Amino acid sequence: MAKDSLKRVTENNIRNVRFVYCDPSGVIRAKGTTGSQFAGKVDEGIGLTRAQNAVNLFEDLVHVEGMEPVGEVRIVPDLDTYTELPWLDSTASVIGDLRWPDGTEWGGCTRTVLKRAIAKAAEFGIEIKAAFENEFYMAEGTRENPIPWANASCYSTAGLDRASAVMNDMIDNLTSQGYIVEQAINEYGNGQLEIVIKYDDALAAADNQVKFRDTIRGTAEVTHGLMASFSPKPYENEVGSGAHLHFSVWKGKHNLLYNKEDPTKISEFGASFIAGILEHLPALVALTCPSYVSFERLAPHAWAGSTVAWGYDNRECTVRVASPFKGREEQSTNIELKASDASANPYMALAGLIMAGLDGVQRGLTPPMPAHRDPELLSDEEKKACGVKPLPSSQLEALDLLENDSVLMDALGDLMGRCYLASRRAENAKAQANGLAWARANTFTVY
Repeated sequence: MAKDSLKRVTENNIRNVRFVYCDPSGVIRAKGTTGSQFAGKVDEGIGLTRAQNAVNLFEDLVHVEGMEPVGEVRIVPDLDTYTELPWLDSTASVIGDLRWPDGTEWGGCTRTVLKRAIAKAAEFGIEIKAAFENEFYMAEGTRENPIPWANASCYSTAGLDRASAVMNDMIDNLTSQGYIVEQAINEYGNGQLEIVIKYDDALAAADNQVKFRDTIRGTAEVTHGLMASFSPKPYENEVGSGAHLHFSVWKGKHNLLYNKEDPTKISEFGASFIAGILEHLPALVALTCPSYVSFERLAPHAWAGSTVAWGYDNRECTVRVASPFKGREEQSTNIELKASDASANPYMALAGLIMAGLDGVQRGLTPPMPAHRDPELLSDEEKKACGVKPLPSSQLEALDLLENDSVLMDALGDLMGRCYLASRRAENAKAQANGLAWARANTFTVY
């Protein structure tokens, strides 16, 4: 793959190669090199100040010990992630790890956080496969006054017609980079679309999410002069947008979530994995729904998940066991985390989910009863049996819970944990000071 990438840069006359990474605040960033210099940068990487990862969502430099503007790390590319960007001329991108100049691991790399979680799963002899199911809004105007584009009723053919030119270009641009697009629809909100790409192993799934967001944004802006917003709640009076995290757990060729005795029910292993997620869920949402506006989306009756609860094909439960498809029951059995949105760094979100689930397996936890209806509508007795309790109602509450969750904080590591808490709390303080309308505008297109 490495030789192929180097060959393609030369043969396709690539003038600029972006070395991409996703920072702790969920912003996709990059530094670039020219095509002629790319080969020389493959091993040594591109220099980056350590302080850059302490720049938060609102571009404020937050003081984090160990991330001062003194000293450098390197963006070292993973050539397996090389793709050429079809909405731009002679431009390619490759996702990288942030490492010390000598190539050793640095504690501030979000991709490395996920690699450690994958390694932990491998100790159990298992592999996680996942995909992010993204909803997003298309808009024209400005981010201060965004006007929904291609308004139409949910799933309507009229909506598909109106969005077809942009949607087809997005599908083509994803396909040309090697992604399999499984679904493309118009969603509930005015101007809201959903495009889904096929699942992959955990690291590739997170890499795919970075490339997906970049492709959708770039196609909308560069090709069509529109804005694509991955904000979890870009409009006060429209439904929110999730990046629902679907996952399955495999041992060799066998899906450990699959219950061969009753394919309509989760396996014993899967139940313990779910129990672990539920145990850590109030803290986990600080990683999967991390932004100030994320908590505007996590409301009752919004199909986003507002409680600690699980169920079978229950779209009001935060953790949903999806029903399998006839003829490929084992392959298609998966679990969906609905309390997940695209403001999350996908590496940290998926790492947190893996570690929470593994904790449930390691401790042999058993989940409460599955909710058979909207958890908010259950009787008090049913809520108790189903273990229903509210999720955090604010970013700060979730961050406090995260700080006190030893499993998730250990997964992040000391430097990343301190950076994440400090940068997100600084984000919260600025949003609080400027108000929700300001926060909506300043997170409309940043992700």
